Amino acid sequence: MRIGTIIPAGFFLLPLTLTAQSEFETAPEIEYEMIYVEGGEFLMGDLFFEHNPDALPVHRVRLDDFYIGRYPVTFAQYDEFARLKSYTLPAEWQKQRGDRAVVDVSWNEALAFCESLGFRLPKETEWEYAARSGGKVEMFSGTNIRDSLHYYVHFRYNSPPVSRTVGTKKPNGLGIYDMSGNVYEWIGDWYMQYQGDPIRRVYYPIEEKDLRVIRGGSSFQLPFTIRTYWRVYTFRHNRSREIGFRCAQ
Repeated sequence: MRIGTIIPAGFFLLPLTLTAQSEFETAPEIEYEMIYVEGGEFLMGDLFFEHNPDALPVHRVRLDDFYIGRYPVTFAQYDEFARLKSYTLPAEWQKQRGDRAVVDVSWNEALAFCESLGFRLPKETEWEYAARSGGKVEMFSGTNIRDSLHYYVHFRYNSPPVSRTVGTKKPNGLGIYDMSGNVYEWIGDWYMQYQGDPIRRVYYPIEEKDLRVIRGGSSFQLPFTIRTYWRVYTFRHNRSREIGFRCAQ
């Protein structure tokens, strides 16, 4: 599947607001709220239909505890960072910026934002585990019922094709918002197929490969692309009105 340059391819909850000081001494604080997720084992991939080759074979993953953003990063948060770094501000497709999920940010810029706050981009395993409310069998983040998508997800059938204000739909079982729909999210990992023994899988140094994973679908997308297991990749320098990000730690 291709969209522009986008190419397919038991938990414990502790809400926590982590306020991180920028690397610049004169910078104001940028608040970014994180959710603590207790690690565990889960089956990763297309558990539902077992026909998406990009999400097969289903394989068992064990995760340590981690934090992940309650919401995608917003224009307000990223714009403050961009001004401090003298980066070009992301393009806008409507007048309001504020608490809309930021878009038009490359993978490198997303990583730089997270690192400036002492965070990183999420691993793909962490993202799917968190999207599925702690590894539950969830087709969409927060629900398995397609008729309830309107309550959980910004997607093509209920939203205009722009990023939306974060946190305006229902959260999933971990209290995390917008993991299905609104904006695709940059993942820290280089893209690779699920094949062979995942324990013995070879990962190349991330600097040697330009392809990066994005997850979650967007307000532009149909229901099948906002499933929690649906994988897409694109080039790390790509900027798109569909791609944003959230941080992890």
